[in-house]
Amino acid sequence: MRLTLLAQSLGMAAALAPKDLDPESQKSIRNVAATIAHGTMSYYNGNATSNAVDVGNVQKPYYWWVAGGLWGVMLDYYRYTKDPSYNDALLQALLAKVNLGPENNYMPPEHALEEGNDDLFFWGSAVLSAAEHNFPQPQGNLPSWLDMAKNVFDQLQSRWDTKHCGGGIFWQIRADNPNGLTYKNSISNGGYFQLAARLARATGDDKYLQTAQEVWDWMWKLNWIDNRNYHIYDGAGIDSDCTKTNPQSYTYTHGIIMYGAAILAEHTGKSEWADRTEKLLDGASWFFWNQDSGGQKGVLYEASCEAVDRCWLANADMTTFKGFFSQFMWKTAILLPNLRDKVEQYMLPTTKAASQSCTGGSTGTACGERWYTEKFEGKTGLGPQMCALATIQGLLADENDKPFKASDIKRNSDATFKAMDPNRPDPVTSSAAPPPPSTTSTPPPPPPSTTEAPPSTTSSTESTTTSAEPSTSSSTSESSSVDIPGASSSSLVGTLAPPRGRGRYCSDYQHLDADHRQLRNYHCNLELGLTVV
Repeated sequence: MRLTLLAQSLGMAAALAPKDLDPESQKSIRNVAATIAHGTMSYYNGNATSNAVDVGNVQKPYYWWVAGGLWGVMLDYYRYTKDPSYNDALLQALLAKVNLGPENNYMPPEHALEEGNDDLFFWGSAVLSAAEHNFPQPQGNLPSWLDMAKNVFDQLQSRWDTKHCGGGIFWQIRADNPNGLTYKNSISNGGYFQLAARLARATGDDKYLQTAQEVWDWMWKLNWIDNRNYHIYDGAGIDSDCTKTNPQSYTYTHGIIMYGAAILAEHTGKSEWADRTEKLLDGASWFFWNQDSGGQKGVLYEASCEAVDRCWLANADMTTFKGFFSQFMWKTAILLPNLRDKVEQYMLPTTKAASQSCTGGSTGTACGERWYTEKFEGKTGLGPQMCALATIQGLLADENDKPFKASDIKRNSDATFKAMDPNRPDPVTSSAAPPPPSTTSTPPPPPPSTTEAPPSTTSSTESTTTSAEPSTSSSTSESSSVDIPGASSSSLVGTLAPPRGRGRYCSDYQHLDADHRQLRNYHCNLELGLTVV
């Protein structure tokens, strides 16, 4: 495998300042994406290391699963822009045994102590994406991308547990993980659901379709997918038989499950899946900034930490979440063109705001985190950079990027990539979109402008815990019950996801509205070890 040093991989990056993005011009989008992609890959040095374990991995403070997500985003970058600058590094990362593992299932012993079932999804999703677009796999002694994705699925399927909560897979894989096998969550099961849906479409094998239906039904029954407003909550502990739901919501979980539903809508042609997809799309509205006190409305944000500027302090991984949400929003529009207008109503203000944040760092093109501020706010890192890339490059996605399926998926061993001119003119016309699955949905609403927002907390979802920092303020006089729209309060209090990073529930939250002050107070009490009624 050739090593491609970043200094030799500038590719299309001699291009355009992101702040000058013209979302109506494919040439402009390609050039801005190239600039941001170069910034993203500047955080990666695993292809120029003497330590084999670092190949394909990202630097701390990010965990190994983020690397799997990164390569999925870079696969999209190549597909949307046709710029092959980073493909050698991508191939090396996905095929390195320190990532792939001895059984070719992304269960490497080198990362066993930090790998959870949700982490496994991101690597499986990347290789399945490679299969769905016939990305070259030049190593004949290794399985095809599709077979690798099947191996990942088999690992997850083997962990479906019916002894607790009537089904579901645990968040963690190992019982000796600091968090143990005590918690089941929507990101692990949502990832399993999406892989099953995509494999059903990619192979035509109904066993995957049956699995996807089973996982959806299980999460629906527990109201983790809110039966009224299609919000998605984090999970629950087995001590309550998964009935006391932790009401935290994360952007990436929502995007992952929504895209799984979109896959099934396109694959089965059933209106129920098209309807579910659109309702999940509508349910995502609370992830778009709608507060009146400053900032641009209608811009994507990670409500679990951004509103109180705690994403970095809680866990740096949380700075990556909304990038994966954006990735799957655009992919949903590819599969279901009838939802394209609605997706764009959400995403166009976000792409513009994201580009305006990319004015930082020594290059003047590093991207910031809180896009609704319409400026760079001073913090750089792989997370914000990758989020901006996934969000902006998605503007190039259209129905021609629809993933292959069945007999159209071929093993391609020719890893010869042709460079594309970033300054090539925009196409004059595009092919007509295929008819969408039947649906009874309503026309697209105006851009989101609700006052509802997700629970504003700072619990993260990484595999390693550290002790919480001392609180700066707390209130124990308010009621500790939780009121989440669309679900009874009795089903949404109790087990809290064990925080992976540094607890910040007791930080100042008096600026939040009454409902969310109440929720933060509830989490603060838990963090301090106080009794919660």
